Amino acid sequence: MNYVILRTLLASWLYLLFLITVPEILTASDETVSPGETENEEQGPWTYSAFLSQQLNQASFSNWVQGGENSVASTSVVRLSANLKQKNFSWENRLNMAFGLIKTEDKPLRKSEDYIHLISKAGREVSPHLSTSWLGEFRSQFYKGYNYPNDSVVVSRFMAPGNLSLSLGIDYKPWEFLSIFLSPASGKFTFVRDQQLANKGAYGVRPAEYDDDGNLVREGSKLNAEFGALISIMFSKEVFENIEIDSRLNLFNNLIDSDRSNRKNTDIDWETSVNMKINRYITASFLVRMLYDHDTPIPVEAADGSDAEEYTRKMQIKQIFGLGLSFRLQ
Repeated sequence: MNYVILRTLLASWLYLLFLITVPEILTASDETVSPGETENEEQGPWTYSAFLSQQLNQASFSNWVQGGENSVASTSVVRLSANLKQKNFSWENRLNMAFGLIKTEDKPLRKSEDYIHLISKAGREVSPHLSTSWLGEFRSQFYKGYNYPNDSVVVSRFMAPGNLSLSLGIDYKPWEFLSIFLSPASGKFTFVRDQQLANKGAYGVRPAEYDDDGNLVREGSKLNAEFGALISIMFSKEVFENIEIDSRLNLFNNLIDSDRSNRKNTDIDWETSVNMKINRYITASFLVRMLYDHDTPIPVEAADGSDAEEYTRKMQIKQIFGLGLSFRLQ
């Protein structure tokens, strides 16, 4: 663990140096490109963009009577895209990644942010605003996570969970910044590649079975496969000068749930990010994600702090605000 932490912190500072020096190098390189070469690049079928950000936060208190806790935090954010447009065929790819660490005065180093999100959509246009499309989406994280303040029990790690959805449907784009994707044939796969978590039935997989004496009869499944209908709405636009909003709403119904009463339940995944460019290298960002999955019960914390014995189903909410150095290539 210590080696991983040191390696991550070193990578963060090297990345910060990269953000400071590389933009100047690229700017100098751009000046040497001939007009003809630039024109050819713009006419190619592929377009690329990259957004890199390193956010650093620090707080220090000395004889501060109102109280406070010394802390330092670092978060690295990478957003990449590669899109192909050729005649009636289009292929859009987006990869968003982030990893953050925080250290407070009397607590060990903790993970504050960790996600991998890949979206790929390919389609063939049948009318100016309508396409038959294929949509793939993958989510996971880099490193194991804990339900703090309990840092002895792992509650997540890479591919535990891992979420993969594959869908066929129709993509309606009334404007370039808005996409409404409808799929009557969507597969949703949840992977839990950790046997201990799988035995507990974490993230909706089938839990392990035990006999009356508590002996393991059958291990928990590491895969939960669902099939149903999906609605995916994407909005991406610069609403004001230097202020961009990216929002994505997924609504999924499992039509083959063995419990027929659950087929009416809708999984909700709504993520919105606001990116504000302050100057050439400084960007502020705000992200909120709301997630409801009927197959993922939320533990109810016991009054004495012991392990939860009761579970409920609630909306999960995550909010993140960051300010840091950034570099955009587009």
